[in-house]
Amino acid sequence: MTPEAKRVVCIEDEPEMIDLVRLILGRKGFNVIGANGGVEGLEAVRRERPDLVLLDLMMPDMDGWEVYQQIKADSELREIPVIVVTAKAQSIDKVLGLHIAKVDDYISKPFGPQELLESVEKILGAA
Repeated sequence: MTPEAKRVVCIEDEPEMIDLVRLILGRKGFNVIGANGGVEGLEAVRRERPDLVLLDLMMPDMDGWEVYQQIKADSELREIPVIVVTAKAQSIDKVLGLHIAKVDDYISKPFGPQELLESVEKILGAA
């Protein structure tokens, strides 16, 4: 890993999804730190201070919106961009996410590798 590699924390309750994200973004030089669920995810964000957070909404231990609110309530973390990645894809959820909660982007599962890359690169600038 190169020292300038962008760090991405992927908060997700499905290990296969973390592996997929790691595969897609790893090819482009991103360092993906997987966190299994909301509680672990919040700890990872605090510990790693990543360049970006990929956040699932539906997780058993702590709901993604709760994780998001805690990140945004912390003065040391609130500048970290968050992309919501979720199967909860009704348009109302997207509107809530992008316009009410002000997440940086919103990706619906299932997504294609290109869609994920474009979103990440749009937020972070090309790596």
